[in-house]
Amino acid sequence: ETLENLIRQAENYTSIFFCNSYRNMALEATASVQEFFTDVGLYLFGADVHPEEFVNRFFDGLFPLVYNHLISPGVTDSSLEYSECIRMARRDVSPFGNIPQRVMGQMGRSLLPSRTFLQALNLGIEVINTTDHLRFSRECSRAVLRMQYCPHCQGLTLSKPCMGYCLNVMRGCLAHMAELNPHWHAYIRSLGELSDAMHGTYDIEHVLLNFHLLVNDAVMQAHLDAQKLSEQINKICGRPIRTPTQSPRCSFEGSKEKHGMKISPRNGEETLANRRKEFINSLRLYRTFYGGLADELCVNELAAADGLPCWDGEHIVKRY
Repeated sequence: ETLENLIRQAENYTSIFFCNSYRNMALEATASVQEFFTDVGLYLFGADVHPEEFVNRFFDGLFPLVYNHLISPGVTDSSLEYSECIRMARRDVSPFGNIPQRVMGQMGRSLLPSRTFLQALNLGIEVINTTDHLRFSRECSRAVLRMQYCPHCQGLTLSKPCMGYCLNVMRGCLAHMAELNPHWHAYIRSLGELSDAMHGTYDIEHVLLNFHLLVNDAVMQAHLDAQKLSEQINKICGRPIRTPTQSPRCSFEGSKEKHGMKISPRNGEETLANRRKEFINSLRLYRTFYGGLADELCVNELAAADGLPCWDGEHIVKRY
């Protein structure tokens, strides 16, 4: 949910950038922006899509808009066939310089750790759900039954087992759970190491929320090279055949409420990195959970407190 909100906010930042800086092409850019951030989400949540493909697709779709509105502007729009030719030519003429490669690098470096982090969380949930319901062997069930209820047969209904007796029974019953402990400990350590590494160019929050700045750099680069690009496209696609259709304009004030687009002030304590750190710190408290489960049960629930009479399996002893 946190990542979905982040993706939605980054999409809003990019849409607002177009509305503020390039209103004439803003509504036409909407589909490409939405598709790009949909692909980001699909990749993060495990779908078989690749950053290189959807970054290329975004800049392929952006070039005809930049060409029609900034490089070769007119009161009418070029035909769909001509726009498609411009789109296909983008990778040959490189109108955006090295910006697409920079975006690919940043997306690749930041999205993969977050995708791995989510997959690791799902693995943790699976482990917890699998171990949520204990299944005791018949022998173990009888040992727990004897420990808890044999004193009742002698009328000692308020007696609890002695700590040593309880630990002996419960550690035997939960031995298979204790075997998970080194793996669970390593899992939490690895999760922490992965989280610690997700900063700078590996920080998905920084990369996504600054994506619109790189888009701006790309558009400016194409604008600066307008003369050269116009000559190259004329050679590849010929002169534009224009049709009399007016490009819709983006009214920012009207659209931001309709589409829920707003730039929210970001509280430093609410960053994804801080939330992740808080989560890892809380998880570390349970890194010995499976190894200490028997002790936890005896100390907190099953066994008599120190200094009180208790059942040792055969008799009540006054103090353990």
